[in-house]
Amino acid sequence: MRSDQKELLGVSLMMLASALGAVDAVLVRQLSPEVHPFVMGFTRSLFGLLVVLPWILSRPGMLKSNYHFRHFLRAALKLASLLAYFVAFATAPLAIVTAIAFTAPIFVTIGAWLFLSERPRALRIAAVAVGFAGVLIVLNPGSDTGISLGLQFALLGALLTALIQLILKPMSARDSTETLVAWNLIATVPVAAIPAAFVWSNPTLAQWGLLAVQGVLGALAMTCVTRAFYYAEASLIGPVDFLRLPFVAALGYLFFGQVVAMSTWIGALVIFVATILMAQSARRRPVL
Repeated sequence: MRSDQKELLGVSLMMLASALGAVDAVLVRQLSPEVHPFVMGFTRSLFGLLVVLPWILSRPGMLKSNYHFRHFLRAALKLASLLAYFVAFATAPLAIVTAIAFTAPIFVTIGAWLFLSERPRALRIAAVAVGFAGVLIVLNPGSDTGISLGLQFALLGALLTALIQLILKPMSARDSTETLVAWNLIATVPVAAIPAAFVWSNPTLAQWGLLAVQGVLGALAMTCVTRAFYYAEASLIGPVDFLRLPFVAALGYLFFGQVVAMSTWIGALVIFVATILMAQSARRRPVL
């Protein structure tokens, strides 16, 4: 396969993952009034594991890992980030939550400076400043209503996602992508089962169907993202995920009548520019 074909395939897979993420947000909103977030976290991980289990069983060698505790720590943080986003999607406009979720790379950059001893570069410092300006535009903290609880959970989800990526970065040097994906699914199920057991109530048949769809879509989205980064560079693939915002905006309007405010679009565009600047800085040699 030629390099341009690989890049096109990578972009296409990332677009599909973005669309699946938008559908997932709608499912969370639909289920949230009657299904507890802990239950959604457990069923999502369970059905996701069932989808990829044949793949894992066919290649048992992928379970050999140089880490044990970190897989379960990452699974716990992943569950916490999912729960934060579930609460955010249930209580705040879908498009605003999605826009805030795009701030995770900004927090990753700051964390890399603080904890991974990466040197700050002028372009990335500018990108972080631009990104936070976008966040302020989206949140509009000076409004009469202030920052709602749902948007606070969205920020928490973005922070936890960034922390997961910071933990994952050194792990990827010794474990393959397949190993990291497999162990993430395997470890999340028992971790998610504990809190779900305390609030468990049997979902209806229709809810079970939506929960199953949610788990399958989550596993497919994870697979698409993994393969997308295999076929194309991160600097090309990463910005494609911003298509999730118009997907979410369209579905939010179609199913829930949510109209996206102009400030959300402007703030999301500013955050998108910040992400592009970060991607460009990755192509440049470090400034010594």
